[in-house]
Amino acid sequence: MLRQSSSDRSARLILASRSPRRRELLALLGVPFQVAPVTIAENARPGELPEEMVRRLAQAKARLAAQRYSDGLILGADTIVVLDGVVLGKPRDEEEATRMLKALRGREHQVCTGLALIESATGRGVSRVVFTTVTMRDYGDEEIARYVASGDPLDKAGAYAIQHPGFRPVVLERLQGCYANVVGLPLCHLVEMLEAWGIRPTTDVGSVCRTHLGVPCRLVETAFPQVESKAR
Repeated sequence: MLRQSSSDRSARLILASRSPRRRELLALLGVPFQVAPVTIAENARPGELPEEMVRRLAQAKARLAAQRYSDGLILGADTIVVLDGVVLGKPRDEEEATRMLKALRGREHQVCTGLALIESATGRGVSRVVFTTVTMRDYGDEEIARYVASGDPLDKAGAYAIQHPGFRPVVLERLQGCYANVVGLPLCHLVEMLEAWGIRPTTDVGSVCRTHLGVPCRLVETAFPQVESKAR
């Protein structure tokens, strides 16, 4: 396989993701980046904890993309919804999306994102897992039906988008942790990781979240720790 070069410092960061939401969020930081979409199996292994799963998948995505570049810092990410210890991925169809939304209704759950940065030239990297605790409002069956019929839930973990203007499923006042994490990329935590590699955003992450996401965003300790480790 030919290895592409990303030696241009203006495009040192490479996002290993197909998610349009992650591309949009990363662009808000004002950091130049390329996109290298990857596809991997996103199934949990037997006995694997949610935080282990998202870390492994984020690292796998970053490593797969790194094979195509001789230089550059590769960002991999994976997000899941966890209800009572059970991982809710993307629904297979409308029926499963409906079941997920009914199970989440009026209840608290966690959104878990794994982040991985890998330097393609050396293989060095770090990873982090970020949790946000989310409480859903008591939406009705008709609301679920309309939302599922829109098609929006089918490509989202847990079958919902926190930012959806029509459904608005989350009680924002009870959110514990990073809002952007629930959208798909915890910007405040990512900024910390990027700055450790010498990549500094041109915009303030707090201002970005207030202006573009409509919520204040800050580094916080949630009900679960953010666990960081060296990638092998």
